[in-house]
Amino acid sequence: MLQDRLGISERRACRYAGQHRSTQRRAPLVASDDAGLRAALRQISRDRPRWGYRRAHQLLLEEGWQLSRKRTQRLWREEGLRVPQRRRKRQRLGDSTVPAKRLRAEAPDYVWALDFQFDQTADGRILKLLHVIDEFTREALAIECHRRIDADKTVATLDRLVAKRGSAPAFIRCDNGPELTANALRDWCRFARAGSAYIEPGSPWQNPYVESFGSRIRDEVLSVELFSCLAEARVLIEDWRHDYNWHRPHSALGMMTPARFAIGYQEAHRAAARAGDELRSPSGLAPFDAGDSLTLQTNTIHQLSQQVDR
Repeated sequence: MLQDRLGISERRACRYAGQHRSTQRRAPLVASDDAGLRAALRQISRDRPRWGYRRAHQLLLEEGWQLSRKRTQRLWREEGLRVPQRRRKRQRLGDSTVPAKRLRAEAPDYVWALDFQFDQTADGRILKLLHVIDEFTREALAIECHRRIDADKTVATLDRLVAKRGSAPAFIRCDNGPELTANALRDWCRFARAGSAYIEPGSPWQNPYVESFGSRIRDEVLSVELFSCLAEARVLIEDWRHDYNWHRPHSALGMMTPARFAIGYQEAHRAAARAGDELRSPSGLAPFDAGDSLTLQTNTIHQLSQQVDR
């Protein structure tokens, strides 16, 4: 290096470096298997990037190479091979317009909760389910079943639900999955004027309603049925969703089905609107609004249903 960069003689360069000239002039002896050994080490490093030279040395011995551990270490360093430093996974967090742990559903279509669930068909291929539920009525608005669901399919599902129900939700509650923190869903929330409530990482209890719903479908369908193909899975899951909404009593709704509770809530508010925003009847029903507790509203809807039956 001194000779090349400074243009000095070998004698002076050896004097500056403190090295004897005979050592400098001695040609290194290269083993006949050096090139093959270096290529083998580079291949091991490519195939197993988390391995060090010790495991590489043991693998070479098993393959029949005759060499010492120090030679393996020297060649490993000369080739610039090393175990790359571990990098922490990048965690993407969604931007919430309201804290998820403080958000509470006050009326139908106020908070929609989203979550993903996985299963597989008989051939071992993945099934991915997207759950969309209304936290107030506990209705299963959609259960999308595909091999793969990305942010675009999630937005398409929300668009279909908004067109069907006539309005967008006030808030979306979900976790920080890559499909739910993508720009596509953020843009949809902005254009639909819907707020976002992302739960904290590793805190599924902040999204309890859809988590409970996922446990129900896992217990009653996914753990019972063996789907032969994607089409069969879609049919059986959609049949179960219809049965869940219309025929399965929900304990949180006073043992009413989610669909019947939603219909009763709408009828109660239409009656309140006709009565000048005051809901009263001969049986002494007290007025209620969207701020009342779910238990009080459930009892009121029960009484309305009994009056309609009479």
